[in-house]
Amino acid sequence: MFLNIPSPLRYTDPWSIGQEQRMRQLLAQDRRIAYFYERPDTSTFRYRAMNPGLTLAANPGCGVSGAWFDHQDLATDDSFLDSADALVICRTRYNAAVASMIARARARRLPVLFDCDDLVFDTRRLHLLVDSLNQDPHSETVWNDWFASIGRIGATLRLCDGFITTNAFLAARAREYMPQLSTAVMPNYLFQGQQELSEGLHQIKRDGGWRRDGHIHVGYFSGSPSHARDFAVAAPAILRLMERDPRIILRIVGFLDPSQELMRFRDRIEFHPLQDFMNLQRLIAEVEINIAPLQDNTFTNCKSELKFFEAAICGTLTLATPTFTFRNSIRHGETGYLVPAYGWDAALQEAVALVEDTDRYAAIAEAASTQVRADYGWDRQAQTIVEAVFGQIGRSAQPADISLPA
Repeated sequence: MFLNIPSPLRYTDPWSIGQEQRMRQLLAQDRRIAYFYERPDTSTFRYRAMNPGLTLAANPGCGVSGAWFDHQDLATDDSFLDSADALVICRTRYNAAVASMIARARARRLPVLFDCDDLVFDTRRLHLLVDSLNQDPHSETVWNDWFASIGRIGATLRLCDGFITTNAFLAARAREYMPQLSTAVMPNYLFQGQQELSEGLHQIKRDGGWRRDGHIHVGYFSGSPSHARDFAVAAPAILRLMERDPRIILRIVGFLDPSQELMRFRDRIEFHPLQDFMNLQRLIAEVEINIAPLQDNTFTNCKSELKFFEAAICGTLTLATPTFTFRNSIRHGETGYLVPAYGWDAALQEAVALVEDTDRYAAIAEAASTQVRADYGWDRQAQTIVEAVFGQIGRSAQPADISLPA
């Protein structure tokens, strides 16, 4: 584990601001984007609704401003629709209020776009989702809940003019769902405070000569209890590594119940509860090896690369399954490692050897953080946001040409 990482910091939700302040943010420029999300949360909301408005505010030269609004705003003061030039609805389930909002936007001739970061709008894919998330396929409640949620998200999408998402693979799945749909890609990226904190943690590691204690930490940052099958892709290799090397500590953050075999090493497994997204960076910065195993199927290939860039920005090495976004973000052996399902034993052993070679580890960490600042930095996305929203207005859909590897 890397040393000298600061203790937990005091955290407050950065979205705890009133509608008046958000309206000022929206009105700052002549062209304006209103982002709508059901209610602020710690995941999709941050990336797809909050971040774009802050990025546009930091880049006034682009001539576009934006801010987020939610159901509470819609119920009390929906005047943001009268001030916007485009409405972007982020992963929102259909209801009467959403239908009314879209009708008002149509009356004002606003383009209405849908933004989504996951394959959660097409009920034809639902069996794959239930299987991938390790849900009980024999539970009527599971099917009722998921059909209701995904059916409502799909219903909102069908009322929209275009689709914004995190990667080209997911955009192609949306065009399969609605062939006439125009699509654009805006990647997930870092929040300003998250990036600044993480770069500071990386600098602490540099300044300390990448000093570590006598252990090597492998970190798995799950976030939700639905990733058991993803972790299982790498779990046997982790078990064998722990059997061979007593220095290995497994750090689990979030919700995950390790197998009985792994629990034989309970004294070398650290459990941390789900973290706020700022303090999570501290726990990532401390570990030498961040792992992002995934099942390799259509559902997981739609996911974004955030587990890579959130580790790279604080100088931590990532080993990841070569799904669509990881293949397109990680340069194997230069900024991280791409690990097929059969390759986790060799990859973990190579990563341990890399940790023991400080110069080589630092070189990869530096290359990864430099790439991430350029590709996923909070202040590098303004033109991408503008093009994703205004660039696809009136544009016809392009034929899908994104497929899984053979």
